[in-house]
Amino acid sequence: MSKADVFRALHRHRTPDDPLVLPGPWDAASARVFVEAGFPALATPSAGVAASLGYEDGQVPADEMFAAVARIVRAVDVPVSADVEGGYGLAPGELVERLLETGAVGCNLEDSGNGVLKDPHRHAEWLAEVRAAAGDRLFVNARVDTFARGVADPARAIERAALYVAAGADCVYPVGAPLAVLPLLRAGIQGPLNAGVFTEDGPSPAELGARGATRVTFGPGLQRRAARALREIAAGLR
Repeated sequence: MSKADVFRALHRHRTPDDPLVLPGPWDAASARVFVEAGFPALATPSAGVAASLGYEDGQVPADEMFAAVARIVRAVDVPVSADVEGGYGLAPGELVERLLETGAVGCNLEDSGNGVLKDPHRHAEWLAEVRAAAGDRLFVNARVDTFARGVADPARAIERAALYVAAGADCVYPVGAPLAVLPLLRAGIQGPLNAGVFTEDGPSPAELGARGATRVTFGPGLQRRAARALREIAAGLR
């Protein structure tokens, strides 16, 4: 069984008390820490990787992002999914090949750019081309940015999710969805549902699972917590 098959299988038959928890490594060292802790797979956060490379979120050149993902994949023996933002303007076939060259088995793809939501039908067509190019070699997590862009109506997220699932997305990620809305999203969305935790006082994976999340990711939250801890250590040294 390939790592992509292993990763896909990890999303199946999840129970509400046991969502798939995917820590977000920002470099090879953090990836090894998470694997040593027993996590079966990882999902890189674009903002966390950006911080590790000295960039603001969304400003990492494609070559540097792919190189960073490749270093993380090389450092561990578990499946790694990569957040590659909006695809860096690459054609679907080139995007897929570059992801596969890193060794990643999945990708997170956003449906907004420069703070603006993309046309969902055109984005679905693009996702279908990504799926056609990747076949079963990549697990596609389609991010739905409605909540993050100020559209609070869950119906809008569900509409986009339906288009993306029909286009071949393996999982849907309504980023920024309020906890109270998750059961409604779960009822209206086919297949695995990704929920995010970004702060230390956010809901636990168990809480998110109970509300309908299949899997839980952390965006840049873990990298930012590590940076805060390092600042405290640095302050102590002075």
